[in-house]
Amino acid sequence: MANKIDKNKEYVLNIDGMGYQGEGVGKIEGFTIFVPGAIQGEKVRVKAVKVNKNFAFAKLMEVIEASKYRITPTCSIYKRCGGCQLQHLSYDGQLSFKENRVKDCLERIGKLQVISGEQSIHQHGSVTKLYHTIGMENPYRYRNKVQLPVGSSKNGINIGFYAKKSHEIINMTSCFIQSETSDKIVKLIRQWIEKYNIEPYNEKNGKGIIRHIMIREAFTTAEIMVVIVTAVSHLPYKKEFIEIITRNVPVIKSIVQNINRDRTNVIMGKECIILWGRDTINDYIGKFKFSISPLSFFQVNPVQTEVLYNKVLEYAGLTGNEVIFDAYCGTGTISLFLSQKAKKVYGVEIIPQAIENANMNAAENGIDNVEFITGKSEKVIPELIKKGVRADVVVVDPPRKGCEEALLHSIADMRPRTIVYVSCDPATLARDLAILRDFGYRVEKVQPVDMFPQTSHVETIVSLQRENL
Repeated sequence: MANKIDKNKEYVLNIDGMGYQGEGVGKIEGFTIFVPGAIQGEKVRVKAVKVNKNFAFAKLMEVIEASKYRITPTCSIYKRCGGCQLQHLSYDGQLSFKENRVKDCLERIGKLQVISGEQSIHQHGSVTKLYHTIGMENPYRYRNKVQLPVGSSKNGINIGFYAKKSHEIINMTSCFIQSETSDKIVKLIRQWIEKYNIEPYNEKNGKGIIRHIMIREAFTTAEIMVVIVTAVSHLPYKKEFIEIITRNVPVIKSIVQNINRDRTNVIMGKECIILWGRDTINDYIGKFKFSISPLSFFQVNPVQTEVLYNKVLEYAGLTGNEVIFDAYCGTGTISLFLSQKAKKVYGVEIIPQAIENANMNAAENGIDNVEFITGKSEKVIPELIKKGVRADVVVVDPPRKGCEEALLHSIADMRPRTIVYVSCDPATLARDLAILRDFGYRVEKVQPVDMFPQTSHVETIVSLQRENL
């Protein structure tokens, strides 16, 4: 299609869709234009800022006709900060957007026939029920972990999230998706850096000391861990750092220095030094207690994590006699939930430290029907099958890139009655579901869960049943 859009020219546009990052999508004579900040159903005036062969990006200049879902963002730096993408959209609008995103991927990529979860099935053939996104009662202040880069500019110390699609740090004093206690700790660390003139890390030349701040907060126990990530081993004014934090935040249980000397975008290094207190904090998901270390993975939204895991347990349909494979098990959180109603759970994870944490968590909770194995799921699970270990139910919770196709082949060859797929990316989910459907699995139920309100991310749980049991 010929390019009909000129850069820096303004256009009036009807927004008839939403992109995967929450941007509005419209067309001029069939030419697609993406408009961050615009909402489906709106009429807007835009200015083209980047024009490619087949599509363009435009800046929102004016909302001529507003959507009923448009609201004023809570955060004053929302438009510049890259932490949130959907604060201009009401929460009902956000939940609807996420449901529609999942539906689009299932239909367009997975080639599935999707109906509403509330709709009765009258027609013949295989259909998939998609349920409304499960949201939060309060979609703010939900994060139990925050990681903030530290830098400097002509205006002084900058601590905040990166601007969209850049490494420019947008300085902030409060974040509405993290706790108020975290805001207070960030303020205290800023005061310490400024008082003692401690040099922030400079990405461009690799000089400086303070790279990132990480705060982990246990919502059920109120225990807090503060991690200061440094580019060098020596932390100046360490005693003063400990004193300002412990004096002003009594619930602090752990202060850690993490050392990352590498010229990399990876936030954390491998070396941790306990400056004060314990090396872990404790939190609960449901009845299960978890020890959280600086480097361990733990879901950042504890309220929705319990919702998510209970839905996984429901979709597994356990009676107490089943053997389960939990692929990409991480620190074993889902495995422990499944152990409540399973005969045996095998958790597989490639990261050794995660398996160490998983074993600690199992021991902490007195769970003896779970076995954790270090290795690639696509290699370990076929080896288990060769040894005669077969699963009735398989749970997969892969990274954003989805499952390795070799793993899907191995699972299908074993023919478990149920597969529960937990996904953080609807596109790779839909791709993998299409493969499993071709292997004889019916994609029965799909449940989006809003783990990350105010952002474009969505978590999805899928129940697959083997045809012709």
